[in-house]
Amino acid sequence: MNRLQRDDGVALAYQVHNPQGSGVPLLLTHGFGATAGMWGPNIDALSADRPVIVWDQRGHGSSDAPDDLDRYSEQISVADMAAILDAAGADRAVVGGMSLGGYLSLAFHLAHPQRVAALVLVDTGPGFRNDEAREKWNAWVERRAQNLERGETPADMSAELAQAVHEHPEGLPRAARRVMAQKDARVISSLDSITVPTLVVVDADDTDFLAGAEYMDRKIPNSRKVVIENAGHAANMDQPEAFNTAVRELLEQL
Repeated sequence: MNRLQRDDGVALAYQVHNPQGSGVPLLLTHGFGATAGMWGPNIDALSADRPVIVWDQRGHGSSDAPDDLDRYSEQISVADMAAILDAAGADRAVVGGMSLGGYLSLAFHLAHPQRVAALVLVDTGPGFRNDEAREKWNAWVERRAQNLERGETPADMSAELAQAVHEHPEGLPRAARRVMAQKDARVISSLDSITVPTLVVVDADDTDFLAGAEYMDRKIPNSRKVVIENAGHAANMDQPEAFNTAVRELLEQL
């Protein structure tokens, strides 16, 4: 993978597949605890006619994991995404992601709407309007961070986590506390302002995100929801053919 040195000294790992492709580039962001490798079953199908850009978030995969918690935040992750696009020579892209990566894709659209040609939101949610619900989420995130610090792994580990290899696993709890934890309702409040074509993908068995997928599909004016059967929390890995077909149908509209 290529290395991009950010202004704060953090090096990010990224890769551009089919950089000479003529279609609108596609930027894919993995979920928490995963890596760019989770998109392996999709690269060939989606990069046939366009560049596909994948990357490892801070604290994940082959990217650096700074000790300083102030070098992790939602806003910093969004800035990292913009820098990755710049490095790939893409002024505008289809922006997509899974789980945390989907939430960051929405946050990217909020910060840089002019750079987004379409959105792909996979097994994700838009955050919370309700303070109490957000506090419950953040309490769960803190427990997840503490479990990681103790070296504990989920008993029901999903596909994208099972295949992930992290050079600096100590960065995961830092990323959880500063990127996955949420502070406000800015992202969820922005849904009805999204006008670009949006694909919402959810697994039929991913009960934690079915309601969020339905909410996003209802609130985003130009959205289409696809429910994929017989998959867990990573539709793109569990049912890659169905996932690739849904995404290519969106790309062909552009």
